[in-house]
Amino acid sequence: MKLLVVGATGGIGREVVAQAVERGHAVTAFVRTPDALAALRDRITLVQGDLLDASALARVAEGHDAVLSSFGPRDPRAGGSLLQSFARALTDGLKRAEVRRLVIVSVAFLFKDSVIPPAYLAGRLLFGHHVSDAAAMETIVRESGLDWTIARPPALTNRPDHGAYRVREGHLPLFGFVISRAQVADFMLGAAENHSSVGKIVGISR
Repeated sequence: MKLLVVGATGGIGREVVAQAVERGHAVTAFVRTPDALAALRDRITLVQGDLLDASALARVAEGHDAVLSSFGPRDPRAGGSLLQSFARALTDGLKRAEVRRLVIVSVAFLFKDSVIPPAYLAGRLLFGHHVSDAAAMETIVRESGLDWTIARPPALTNRPDHGAYRVREGHLPLFGFVISRAQVADFMLGAAENHSSVGKIVGISR
């Protein structure tokens, strides 16, 4: 598959790129700072640009089979509407490029029915602005008409863990406190490859 990865220089994004290459996919990384992926320069296509520019996203997305996004703010405690601005640009760009498949990372804090862990309560208390922005992003994606999958992971770790993890449609798995970035990347790639989760919000955790 030809895959476009946005948010490719973050922790999940780097894992998506590396694992996609290992699986034999042709990867384009659309980034603001190409040097962050210099080690993979010979194995992927690097395109520098603004992730909030719908026209630039349309140009780079053209001809790809799917787009995988782990884009997000570096500090989730900051305010603003970065995620919703990104979602508008991304969905507009993909529609212009006639690319339908989108797998995007959101936050487990949006699971209002999660009791153990109390995801929504904790998110509202600790990261209220980020949760509101992520909710707005999801609304834009869900209403886009694209073939989307939204992944909502809980706390992320950097463990080089490619082992088993749990997946639950519409809910966070019980006692789903953590998951590794490598495992999130594995789920995203699987979702792009098999299309079984189109139109679904999915909770993933160890």
